[in-house]
Amino acid sequence: MRRPGRLFWPLASVLVLADCTTKRIVEAGQAEHVPRTVIDGVLRLTLAYNPGAAFSSRFGPHQRWLLIALTLAILAFLARLYHATAHRGRLHVVAIALVCGGAVGNLLDRLRSPRGVVDFIDVGVGSARFWVFNVADVGVSVGAALLVLALWRLDREEERHPSPRA
Repeated sequence: MRRPGRLFWPLASVLVLADCTTKRIVEAGQAEHVPRTVIDGVLRLTLAYNPGAAFSSRFGPHQRWLLIALTLAILAFLARLYHATAHRGRLHVVAIALVCGGAVGNLLDRLRSPRGVVDFIDVGVGSARFWVFNVADVGVSVGAALLVLALWRLDREEERHPSPRA
């Protein structure tokens, strides 16, 4: 892959833009914690703010700043991973772009408001519901799964074709 940035930057940017846009639309048109049915019994829009981490985990009174710092550290790690593996192919680039775009989308929420990350996608069946999430969360989850797959493939490839050690 010659120029991984040609794939990385547009994909990460579109994810951030889609995340921020959908969050602002839902915030402008919906009351907090009042579900709006989209697909009967399966998909609802339910505006919620999550000041914690994944699955509404809490980390004490300074969690907002702790989560901002943690996100910045993760983005720095992902930048190093990108530079180390982007030449390996599109799967690496797509995976890292999705995780980075999702992380930036949620980071912007944390920086914007102490209320936390805006969540609104509410899926489930009847009263059995998953945690409410957002577009950025989808990017992080899909990107993380693709990254595991990409790194697993890289590991398998290196086992089959070990590089000579200097």
